[in-house]
Amino acid sequence: MGVYMVSIDALEWSGMDEDSFGELAAALNRELAGQGLPAYEPVPSEVPFARGSGLAFEEKLARSGDGFGALCEQHLTAEEIETLTGWSVMVPVALEEVWLQLRPWDVQESLVVGAAQVLELAERLASAIELPAEVPETRENLDLTVWFLEQAADVAKTVPGPWSADLDAAFYVALYLRAAQHSLRRGCPMRVTW
Repeated sequence: MGVYMVSIDALEWSGMDEDSFGELAAALNRELAGQGLPAYEPVPSEVPFARGSGLAFEEKLARSGDGFGALCEQHLTAEEIETLTGWSVMVPVALEEVWLQLRPWDVQESLVVGAAQVLELAERLASAIELPAEVPETRENLDLTVWFLEQAADVAKTVPGPWSADLDAAFYVALYLRAAQHSLRRGCPMRVTW
């Protein structure tokens, strides 16, 4: 159990059962139309999101976020922090952040943001801490989680820099960076789930 950041495949995005996001997808497309933007269509269902293919994304938010929060406060405005970290769903479209219900029975609305905005903010933080190129692209589920658990400390000895002063904070910078990159590269939404 825990909190995960995961990709959403096309069937889950457009489906209408209780585990799908069909209502949210429809509400988002209405919002996009209101902004004069085309409707969002995710990666086709026939393109599989398979383990090891680089098509799926899943990372566990299991490290302390205290240092990351302080880093965000140092480099971002309160509104930018909300865009970077406060979303429930991120979509690969140019979108001003909106509040929508994830599912019809949800009491509260959730923040939906555009991946390009998240990427810009994450890149700013990655630059500030000099996040090294050794941080992996995500090709397997939990790539970042495992890399920071098993390899980051050793890499920090040979590639020192501000990033190595707080590996927990560096993990979250890498997480948001790679999630936004994945969303844009694969054309898929992302969500935070418990």
